[in-house]
Amino acid sequence: MEVEREREREMEVMQVLHMNGGMGETSYANNSLLQRKVISMTKPITEAAVRALFSAVDTTFWGSLAIADLGCSSGPNSLFAMSEIITIMIDLCKATNHELPEFQVFLNDLPGNDFNTIFGSLLPRFKEKLSEQMKSKYGASATLPCFFNGVPGSFYGRLFARESLHLIHSSYSLMWLSQVPRGLEGNKGNIYMARSSPLKVLRAYYEQFQRDFSTFLECRGQEVVVGGRMVLTLLGRRSDDLSSEECCYIWELLAIALYEMVSKVTQKKKKKQKNQKRT
Repeated sequence: MEVEREREREMEVMQVLHMNGGMGETSYANNSLLQRKVISMTKPITEAAVRALFSAVDTTFWGSLAIADLGCSSGPNSLFAMSEIITIMIDLCKATNHELPEFQVFLNDLPGNDFNTIFGSLLPRFKEKLSEQMKSKYGASATLPCFFNGVPGSFYGRLFARESLHLIHSSYSLMWLSQVPRGLEGNKGNIYMARSSPLKVLRAYYEQFQRDFSTFLECRGQEVVVGGRMVLTLLGRRSDDLSSEECCYIWELLAIALYEMVSKVTQKKKKKQKNQKRT
């Protein structure tokens, strides 16, 4: 019974949580420069993982290379990491005179993610750019067989067949929990861990992350081939303090802003009710 309730709570989050879609002013696509910078900063790590994969897996039997980006979101960043990985692999194959594999690319995020923008607007331009890159390195007749698939669903569960993936990439996604932790009733005035949060609340967040990350690793362990690689980028902190400003201060500011918004709305409603009583 308890397991069913937990699953229901996860499903609730899956159905409502997503970044702002489209390409407008308030969209994630136009407000994710920091996330793009992080992907660029971790490129040497990604390149090392691809090189290790190339050495570890018997490339002689590669008919295709399966890559997954977990928590791809929407906008240009959705394809940025995949572009880096494919480019590295193209260069490796050319340097070793190895035949290029077919690329099977899986883009995963929650069901509410704006996959339409990715596949309708961004992917065609991305493929054109890849095609130009191939022709510049292999000649005018060169083609790159690259197949893209959307995979809606939570990565805190199985998403792919057993031993079907060679490389998994995930950037700034795994700090999002599968559900709201239990026992946050005493976290008054906060929307996340904060300096004023009781120890019980800090422990609840810690334990939820432990469960989620363990589940993630267990699922990926079944889906990745022997010798496969994962590149996971998470927001971290230097301090042992769970409510350190390094990762929590922005949420405290947001909590203050939300509290002020609610207070203003409440005051307006009270004022309106008083005026109605007078009339």
